[in-house]
Amino acid sequence: MSRLQQTDGLTEEQIELVKLVREFVDEQIIPVAQELEHQDEYPTEIVEGMKEMGIFGLMIPEEYGGLGESLLTYALVVEEIARGWMSVSGIVNTHFIVAYMLLQHGTEEQKQRYLPRMATGEVRGAFSMSEPGLGSDVSAIRTKAVRDGDTDNWSITGQKMWLTNGGSANLVAVLVKTDLGAESVYKNMTTFLVEKEPGFGETAQGVTIPGKIEKMGYKGVDTTELVLEGHRTTSAQILGGEPGKGFYQMMDGVEVGRVNVAARACGVSMRAFELGIAYSQQRETFGKKIAEHQGILFRLADMATKVEASHQMMVKAARLKDSGARNDLEAGMAKYLAAENCADVVEQSFRIHGGYGYSKEYEIERLYREAPMLLIGEGTAEIQKMIIGRRLLEDFKLK
Repeated sequence: MSRLQQTDGLTEEQIELVKLVREFVDEQIIPVAQELEHQDEYPTEIVEGMKEMGIFGLMIPEEYGGLGESLLTYALVVEEIARGWMSVSGIVNTHFIVAYMLLQHGTEEQKQRYLPRMATGEVRGAFSMSEPGLGSDVSAIRTKAVRDGDTDNWSITGQKMWLTNGGSANLVAVLVKTDLGAESVYKNMTTFLVEKEPGFGETAQGVTIPGKIEKMGYKGVDTTELVLEGHRTTSAQILGGEPGKGFYQMMDGVEVGRVNVAARACGVSMRAFELGIAYSQQRETFGKKIAEHQGILFRLADMATKVEASHQMMVKAARLKDSGARNDLEAGMAKYLAAENCADVVEQSFRIHGGYGYSKEYEIERLYREAPMLLIGEGTAEIQKMIIGRRLLEDFKLK
């Protein structure tokens, strides 16, 4: 094993699990990732393999049929999966955000109904905040749930955007407006659990998934819109059973998502470094391996340092969340640092490859298209810096 991305203080169980996932990645993901990605093909066999390994139940407690592992374990597993193919890690990310939100905020009835089937992968989760016209401004959402008088019946209408797993999921946590008279806009938001069939078109009453959004990278995984037209539901499908708490539930889930994106960035960075350092010891120019040229050697040193720094920041953020402490500062820092470093490491590896890096035959070409998504997923770099800056002003406020 490389000296890079080592994690101190792991249990034997964690070490064995990460090792098992690494072997799965090397044997089942890396050999087919290029072909599947270029065809934009959903990795069905890989997903089935992950189901068999119990990865969909990784963070779900044993009482609900999961493995009961920590966020740190999950992040280390995601790091390994993203090293193989980032899109596969995206398939489990939104699933776990929804499972985490159910675990932390759901009623016991909701937990019993969904978590055991989420642990096996029978129920697959997607997560929906954004809309076509608002980007990072969550307070401006327009999708609205209207209550039918004093009953427990609701009707939801609106359009959501950027659902990872929008087609393959059959349970979507959707943030909507519920104007119930609260003074704060954030207390007039509610998370509904929307059940649907996997696929495209009308997948439930009043629920339409128009089709896959064509993307520059991050292929294989389906990214979609979600159109709700008078979708009828009940208060039993409100996360936690009580309206007005959706924004805070979503933000709790996003902290897990940001650790996940940081882990994905660490995995992609590591793969880019592996490809770059291997190629630099094979390619010769001016009578010697290009790794022996000082310019390339400096690149390798810079890449490795960034790979290591990102990993350690990600581990710290995951451990803080596991401890029950507030980690919005650390999660924001980890996501920001790891994503920025990933973009740089991938570009440096691309440059090491020279003209061959531009060829679709070489893996670095795929990584070069995947890395930019990490700069915007789960909040842009600018949003991360706003979160970090505001938290710093709280911590360092003048007396």
